Amino acid sequence: MVAANSNDKALIVDILARSFNDNKSVNYIVKQDAKREQRLKKLMSYSFELCYRYGKVFISNDRKACALVIFPAKKKTTVYSIYLDLNLILRCIGFKNIKKVLNRESKIKQLQLKGNIYYLWFIGVYPNEQHKGIGSNLLNELIKDAHAEHRTICLETSTIKNIPWYQQFGFSIYNELNLGYQLFFLKN
Repeated sequence: MVAANSNDKALIVDILARSFNDNKSVNYIVKQDAKREQRLKKLMSYSFELCYRYGKVFISNDRKACALVIFPAKKKTTVYSIYLDLNLILRCIGFKNIKKVLNRESKIKQLQLKGNIYYLWFIGVYPNEQHKGIGSNLLNELIKDAHAEHRTICLETSTIKNIPWYQQFGFSIYNELNLGYQLFFLKN
């Protein structure tokens, strides 16, 4: 894996939008209308920008997979972060969903681990390239990077079939949340 730069943003947004197209947790946030696919890309663009500034963004060497990592303790409120949040509301969430999304985020924050966290916000592989070991290689490298930084790597998933995959890499479930779908909190 290599550290991504701003020129990789369009590719990373595309990988993640395709990878998370049917994800329950992502679709809970994204306004469900005729512009859903565009809104999904706006969410991934927003996530890229935050991780690029307050964490790390990686792309696999073959450019078929990527990961967005954020360090929650480093995230700051700035004029630019407020702009990003407003843009997310206008172009992705929609005004009617703000309360629902803020409530969800509040519940998640209460259950997330605190401290020196390496939060794996998104890891994705192009759907037609999945089950070839690309994601496994990327996750192994992410775990090594997190451990080298003496950070606990955490993530959430609403995709139940992914839990055994994460467990193969030493992740364990430390919490769960029911939001109309089950959200699992994992750490390594």
